[in-house]
Amino acid sequence: MEERMQTIQSRKNKKVCIGVIPGHYATNHSHVNYYVAMTSIKTSLKMAKDAAAELGNTYTGTHIDTIICLEGTEILGAFLADYLAQGGINSGADINVVTPELNAVNQMIFRDNTQKKIWGKRVLLLISSASTGKSINRAIDCLQYYNGKLVGIGSIFSAIKESNGIEIHALFTEKDLPNYENYAASECPMCKAGQKVDALINSFGYSKLS
Repeated sequence: MEERMQTIQSRKNKKVCIGVIPGHYATNHSHVNYYVAMTSIKTSLKMAKDAAAELGNTYTGTHIDTIICLEGTEILGAFLADYLAQGGINSGADINVVTPELNAVNQMIFRDNTQKKIWGKRVLLLISSASTGKSINRAIDCLQYYNGKLVGIGSIFSAIKESNGIEIHALFTEKDLPNYENYAASECPMCKAGQKVDALINSFGYSKLS
C-alpha cells in the first residue's frame, strides 16, 4: 500500500500535507476508494502549528469558548486555541480544549469535572475526517446533553460541506482527491466487482487485510 501513497499539499500552505493511497477501504460507516493519511498533521509540531493557523483564519471572527477534539486532533486543537487567542474576537481568551469519552455503547460523554467546559459554552468541533457526517451527528447529540452551543465545525479532511446547517471548514476536501468516492457498504461497486478490501481504516490508521 505504502508504495502507492501520493502527497497532496494544501492550496494555501504547501507545508501542510496529507498522504493518500488509492484502493478499496472499509470504514465504520462506508466504503471509500482512498485512504487519507493525516498522521503528520496530528503529530508533527511544525505541521500542526501551520495547519492550525490555516484553519484558524476562518474563525478569527467567531467567539469560541471551547474546542472539542475528536479522532486524535488534540495537538491541532491546542495550536488552534493558541492561534485564536492571539488575535481577532478571541484575543486574550483562555480557550478550553477537551476530548469526550466513549462509553460502553459508543456514546460520547463528558465526566462531571469537564462538563463545565461545555455547559452554556460556544463550541468549535474539530474532527480529523468527515465522510458521511455520522461522527459529527453523534458529537452534536452529545453537545445537546450538556447544553453546549455549536458555532463551528473544523476538519482536516471533509467530503461533505455542512452538517446540521453549519458549514464544515476543512483543510482538504474531495476536490483535492481526484475521483474520491464514498459508498454505503451494501452499494459499493468495488465489492460488487469482486475487488477485495485492502484495509480497514479509522481515525487511528489502517489495518491491511491479506
